[in-house]
Amino acid sequence: MRRRDHNIFVNAFVFLVCGLTTGVVVAAAVFPYAMMSGLAAKAGERAFASLPSELQAFRSPQITRVYAADDKTQITQFYDEFRSDVPLKEISQYMRDAMVAAEDRNFYDHNGVDLKGVARALVNNKNGGAKQGASTITMQWVRMSLAYSATSPQDVVEATQDTPKRKFTEMKYALELEKQMGKDQILERYLNIVPFGKQTYGIFAASRVYFNKKPKDLTIGEAAMLAGIVRAPSGYDPTDATGHDRIEQRRNTYVIPGMLEMGTITPGQADKAKKEPIPDKVRPVSNGCVSVAKNNWGFFCDYFYRWWMGREEFGPTPYDRERRLKSGGYRITTTLDIKAQNKARGRIAELISERNQNALLLAAIQPGTGKVRMLAANRKYKLDDPADPANRISSDPKKARHGIRGSYPNTTNPLMTGGGDITGYQAGSVMKIFTIIAALEKGYPLAYTIKTEKRYRSKYIIDSGNDSACEGTHFWCPSNSGGGGEGVFNMWTGFGSSINTFFVPLEERVGAENVVDAAKRFGIQFRSSKDAEYASPGFSHQWGAFTLGVSATTPLDMANAYATLAADGMYCEPTPIEQIAARDGEELDVGRSRCTRATSENVARAAVDAARCPVGDSSRLGSCAGATARATRGIVGHPVFGKTGTTDRDRTASLIAGTTSLVVAGYLVNPDYQAHRDRLRHDQVNPAVMHTLGDYMEGKKREQFPRPESRKIAYGDQRSIPDVTCDPLNSARNRIDRAGFSVFIGREVDSDCPKGTAAGTDPSGRTVKNGVVVIEVSNGKDAKPEKPEKPGLPPIIITPPGPR
Repeated sequence: MRRRDHNIFVNAFVFLVCGLTTGVVVAAAVFPYAMMSGLAAKAGERAFASLPSELQAFRSPQITRVYAADDKTQITQFYDEFRSDVPLKEISQYMRDAMVAAEDRNFYDHNGVDLKGVARALVNNKNGGAKQGASTITMQWVRMSLAYSATSPQDVVEATQDTPKRKFTEMKYALELEKQMGKDQILERYLNIVPFGKQTYGIFAASRVYFNKKPKDLTIGEAAMLAGIVRAPSGYDPTDATGHDRIEQRRNTYVIPGMLEMGTITPGQADKAKKEPIPDKVRPVSNGCVSVAKNNWGFFCDYFYRWWMGREEFGPTPYDRERRLKSGGYRITTTLDIKAQNKARGRIAELISERNQNALLLAAIQPGTGKVRMLAANRKYKLDDPADPANRISSDPKKARHGIRGSYPNTTNPLMTGGGDITGYQAGSVMKIFTIIAALEKGYPLAYTIKTEKRYRSKYIIDSGNDSACEGTHFWCPSNSGGGGEGVFNMWTGFGSSINTFFVPLEERVGAENVVDAAKRFGIQFRSSKDAEYASPGFSHQWGAFTLGVSATTPLDMANAYATLAADGMYCEPTPIEQIAARDGEELDVGRSRCTRATSENVARAAVDAARCPVGDSSRLGSCAGATARATRGIVGHPVFGKTGTTDRDRTASLIAGTTSLVVAGYLVNPDYQAHRDRLRHDQVNPAVMHTLGDYMEGKKREQFPRPESRKIAYGDQRSIPDVTCDPLNSARNRIDRAGFSVFIGREVDSDCPKGTAAGTDPSGRTVKNGVVVIEVSNGKDAKPEKPEKPGLPPIIITPPGPR
C-alpha cells in the first residue's frame, strides 16, 4: 500500500471512531487534519464499506487419536497443534469469566468492537505511550479464523500483520459476526482456538497440560492463570523462572481483581484463588509413534503411520497426508490386539534380551481380513540419543570401523513390516509353500512322488565358482540341510521333512517362473533391487534357488501369505485399520482391506493340508512323515499348519504357524549385518511363535481346516501297480514302467522270493499316475525257486518330466 493510501485509512478510521465515541469536537481537537479532510474521510468510509464481512468456513486443527482394536485403549495421538474442541457446557464457569476479565471486560456490552477502547488505544499510541491493543475477544477470534482459513502464506501474513487495514478488516468481520452469533457461541469458539503456550491450543489442551484435568474442573486460580497466559504465552510461561513470577503477578493483580470487579467471584474467593500454587512443571504431551502409551506398541504405530502416508485418499502428496493426519481430528480404531501384543512381547523377553544384536521379530495377521493383530520385537521403539547413545557399535564390520552404531536396543526401523532401508531377510524353507501352490495349480497332486538323493543336479545355471555348483560344471547342485534326505517323498512328506532335493526338481517341472508368480499373488513384494530383477519375467525362469527361500521377505509378508491359504486362497492386503471416524462422527470408507483371489479354494485347502505336517499336526488327506517343529500342535492345542525355515550357515531361523483364526510369523535375524557368522537356531524363534499363537487361541473354539472339494487334487489319477512279487527285476521293471510309473530299484528286504528277484513294491496296490514306484529286492531268505527271467527293459531309471 502506498503511504498516501495508508494515511487515508488511518485518518478516516480515527475520525470515524473518535466521532462516534467522543464527538466531532474532540476529534477535531486531537486530529485537526482529519477534520479538515472531508475527502479523506469519504475515501476511508468507502474503503471500510468495501471490506468483506463474511468469514470463510474453516476448521481449526484438531488432535487425531489412535486406539487399539478394543476402541478404548489409546495408543498415541498425532497433531500439529495440540487442540481438541469442547462445548461451552464442559468448560468451567470460572474459566469463562477469567478469560473475559483478562482479555475483554466489556465483552458482554459491545457489538464486536469496543469503540471506546479503540479510541483510547489510538490516542495513547499516537502520543507515545506504552503500546495498547484494543482487540475484543470477537476481533481476536476473527484474526485467528482468518489465519486458519488462509489458502496461501501471503494470506496468513495479511491476517496477522499489525496494520490499520488488518484492524479495519477485523472490525468489519466482528460487527457482522455479532449479528449472527450469540456471545456464548463466540466465547466457546474463542476458548477452543486461542493458544496457551507449551504447544497447547484451546482450553482442553491447556487444562490437560498445565493441570492434568478437564476444563470443567478448573478452579478460580487455575482458570485465572490460564487466562493470563493468553496475552503473551512465551512471556508468561510458568515453567520458566522469570515467566513464573510474571504470570503469578498478572493472575493476582489483574485477572482475579478483574473477576472480582465484574462480580463473578467474592472477595473471599479472590483471596483464596491468589494463594493457589502456580505449577512450575507441565505434563509432557505425547505426539506420534515415539510417544506411544506403551513402548512395545511403537512398531505397530509406525506401521500405521507408514500405511497412512502411502494412501492417496488422504492427499496427493506426503505433505498433504501428514497435515491431514495431524490436524484432522480423526478417531482411528486400529487392528492392534493389546492382549496378544503384550503377551507376545512378554514371550520374546523370556527368550532374548533387548541388547542382543540378533532380533526376534513376530508379526500376526487374521486370515480373511488382512488385519494386523500384533508386531513385536526384542527392541525398544525409540530414537537413540546421539548425545548419550545407548546403542552399541554395529555388528557390521564396515560400519563398526567408522564408529556407526547398530539398531539395538533402540530403533525406529520397520523391522517386521519393511520400508525405507528395510527390504527384508532370507527366511529359508518357509518359501517352499509357493512351489507346492504352483505345483497344485499345474495339476500335480499332493501325492505326487519324487525319488530324492543327497544332492541333486539341477538344470539351473549358476556361476561355476559357486560352492553349490556341481563339480566342474555351471549347474546348480543343491543338497539337503544336514545331509541325507534320500528316498521317495510326496508333498506331505517332502514338506514335513523339508527335503530340498524334492522341491528343486518339483520347481523344475512346474517352472520357477510360475513359483515366483504364485509368491507375487500371495503378497511377496521383492523390495530389494536384486530380488526384483530376479523376479522379473526375463529372469524368473532361472531362479532355481527361489524355492529354498533366498529372497528377502518380512515376517508380515509371510504371515499374510500363509494367512491367504487359511482364508481359502483369498489374499487380503494387510491393514492396521478397523475404523476411521471424522470429527463429526462420520465413518470414512477407508482402510478396509481389499481382498482378491490368489488361488483356488481347492489349491489353498490342499496346500494347508500339506503344511500341517511340519508343525506336528495330522493331515486329513495323506500321511505325514517327519516334522521340523513337532511341538507346535501340542502347544497351540488347535488344528495348526505352518513351516520352519533356515538359511545357509544358519544365518536366519524362522517359523510360521497358524490356525483358522490367526497366523504368526517369527524370524530370528541380525538386521544390521545379515552376512554374519553366528549360527541362529530355532530354540528362540520356535517357542516364541508357538506360545504366542497358543496364548491367542486359549479359550477359543477348536475349528478344523476344511478339506478340498475334489479328492483329485490330493491323490491325482490313481493307477494300479502291477503285482511283481518274485518276478525277475528286469521283468518287474518292464511291467511297472509300462503301467505309467517311474521305476527305481530299492534296497534288499527279507522275503521268501528267490534272492535278487522282486520282493514287492513301495508303494503297493495303487498310486498316483506318473508317481514313483520302488522295487524292493529279495535277499533270498526262505526263497522259493526263481521264476524264469522274462525279457525286459535295461536297468535304467525313468523320471518323468511331469504329469502325462
